[in-house]
Amino acid sequence: MTEFLRTPPRFSATFSNDANAEIRRAAATGIYDIRGGGSKRKLPHFDDLLFLGASISRYPLEGYREKCSTDVWLGTRHAKKPIHLDIPVTIAGMSFGALSGPAKEALGRGATEAGTSTTTGDGGMTEEERGHSKTLVYQYLPSRYGMNPDDLRRADAIEIVVGQGAKPGGGGMLLGQKISDRVAEMRNLPKGIDQRSACRHPDWTGPDDLEIKILELREITDWEKPIYVKVGGARPYYDTALAVKAGADVVVVDGMQGGTAATQDVFIEHVGMPTLACIPQAVKALQDLGMHREVQLIVSGGIRSGADVAKALALGADAVAIGSAALVALGDNDPSLEEEYRKLGTTAGAYDDWHEGRDPAGITTQDPELYGRFDPILGGRRLRNYLKVMTLEAQTIARACGKSHLHNLEPEDLCALTIEAAAMAGVPLAGTNWIPGRTGM
Repeated sequence: MTEFLRTPPRFSATFSNDANAEIRRAAATGIYDIRGGGSKRKLPHFDDLLFLGASISRYPLEGYREKCSTDVWLGTRHAKKPIHLDIPVTIAGMSFGALSGPAKEALGRGATEAGTSTTTGDGGMTEEERGHSKTLVYQYLPSRYGMNPDDLRRADAIEIVVGQGAKPGGGGMLLGQKISDRVAEMRNLPKGIDQRSACRHPDWTGPDDLEIKILELREITDWEKPIYVKVGGARPYYDTALAVKAGADVVVVDGMQGGTAATQDVFIEHVGMPTLACIPQAVKALQDLGMHREVQLIVSGGIRSGADVAKALALGADAVAIGSAALVALGDNDPSLEEEYRKLGTTAGAYDDWHEGRDPAGITTQDPELYGRFDPILGGRRLRNYLKVMTLEAQTIARACGKSHLHNLEPEDLCALTIEAAAMAGVPLAGTNWIPGRTGM
C-alpha cells in the first residue's frame, strides 16, 4: 500500500533537464557555451499570424492569368545606382571564414540565378562570391577585417553593420581552428588564433558620427552605391529613426531568431527581440518620419517560407534576408549525413557547433577535405530552387488576398492566433477587432 502513497517523480519547469545539463557542463568546464545558429526557444513568430484570403468582400486574382509582381528597388533615396531585384528575398551577410569558399560561391550562384543579391559578411570580399554574384552587398563591420576601399567600389551596395539579431550589442568571434592561411591573410591576423570582433565601430560613437561615416563612404564610391545600416532587433523604433537621420538608404532590422556563426548561448537566447515585434516598430519610425517606402526596410531573422516573406511584407517591410534557411537549402544539417553528425555528438537538425570547423556538409568549415565534398554548382541550384519556391508561395498568398504586387499586402490582410502575436504585430486577434494595447482593454 505504501507505494501508492508516494508522490510520483515530477520534473521542474524551471530546473528542466536542459537547464540542469547546462549547469553541470558549466560546473565541469568553467567556460560558457559557444554555438552557432539562432535562438532555439519558442518565440512569437510568423506562424502566429494568418492571412485573410478574399471571398465576397475581397476579390482574389486568378493564379495563372493575372500578374502578381515581385520586384523591389533598394537604395532609391540617395544612390545614383539603386539596386533592382527580381524578388524581395535577399541573402544575408555570412563571412568567408564562417563559411567555406565553395559555400560562398554557391550563395552567389543561387542568388544570381534567382535574380537577387548576396552579402559578403565579415572578413572581406572573396573572388568566389564577387565572381558569381550579379548583385553583391559589401558589409562594413566594426572589426574592419579585410576592409578594402577598392572592394567597396566593386560592390553594388554597402551595408554598415551596427548590430546583429543573435547578439545585439555584442561582437563576433571566429575561433582559431577555422583561421586558415587564406582567412588569416584576408583578415591580416595570425593563423590559428581566435579572432574576436569589436562590439562597436572604432571611429564613431553615435548617430552624428554615423552620418559622417555614411558621407565618407558615399564620397569613396562617388555616391553610386546604396548605403544600408543593419541593426540587431532591440530598440527598432529609435535605431531605425536614427539610421534614417544619418542618411541611410536602406535599414536592415535583424530579429533574435537570426543566426550567427558563433557566440555565447546565453547571448543568443536572452538578448534582443523577436523578429515579429521588430517590424511594426521599424515601420512606425519610417512612417513618422514620412520615409516609409522612400527608405527601404529589410527584415531578417527566422524567415523560412513564402508565407513568412508575405507576412513580413504585409507588416510593412520592402524585402527580407535569409541566412540560416539558405544554409539548409545548400545542405546544412542534412539527414543524409546523420552518421557523421552522430560522430560529432549531435544529430542532423541540431548541429550548431559551426565554430569547431568540422561540418561534414563542407559548408561551415575551412578544412579542405570537408569543403572539397561540397559542390557549389549543385548548391547554387538548390538555393535557386528554394528561392523560386518561396517567391511562388508568397505570390500565391498575395493573389488570394487580391494583390497584384507583393508590396500591396498590408496589415489589414492579417489576423493573429495569440494575444502576444496580436500585440507585437499590431493586428487583430482572430475573430475579433481587438488589438491588445490599441483597441480597448
